[in-house]
Amino acid sequence: MTSSYHSPRRADAARATRAAILASARAMFLERGYADVPVSDIAKGARVAIQTVYVSVGSKAAILAALLQPAIGSPILDETLTAVAATNDPGEVIDRTADGTRRANELHWDMLYGLFRHAPAEPAARQVHHDAVTAYLAALRTVVDRLTDLTALAPGLTPERALDLLWFHLGQSAWFTLVGDRGWSFDEAQPWLAGAARHALLDPAPIQRVRRRDGGSPRTG
Repeated sequence: MTSSYHSPRRADAARATRAAILASARAMFLERGYADVPVSDIAKGARVAIQTVYVSVGSKAAILAALLQPAIGSPILDETLTAVAATNDPGEVIDRTADGTRRANELHWDMLYGLFRHAPAEPAARQVHHDAVTAYLAALRTVVDRLTDLTALAPGLTPERALDLLWFHLGQSAWFTLVGDRGWSFDEAQPWLAGAARHALLDPAPIQRVRRRDGGSPRTG
């Protein structure tokens, strides 16, 4: 009975400890850079023992992964891919992808640009970065698959090359370059990147053949 009574308090305390560790790490990573923050400093900032950091969250790379999880697992991803699947207009597919990637990057901008505009050198952190990029690319591959299904890719453009071009125009580095490095606003960057992506990926013919999901006749537009 006593153990059951106190377990919610222990759970609350554990969550509060984890939150304090992540907040400490986040502030230090952004201020000093991931490589220059030892776990001992994170523990000191969170007012916990070093061992508590490892028990509550894990290694420094695990802390980084936990901080990035809201961006990687953002519901914006599912919203965007659902919208992409629902439209038969190739241009709108690109526009919705630009909107989704813009919102995801903008929402988590300080962490993404602050930590990943330069790939981390530490192997464990590099793996975290690799996993984040892999998830991003998987989402863009779904977009390319939709454009392929709509027979909308430019003549001679393979799906793999289309993925490369979509990453070039709407991947993290595109937003990092225009918004972070060159000072564009997101409102300025989004339509330009979307337009460039449409030009690079889509069939320029005035009549786009679009297969309807129900197998009906193609439409023009």
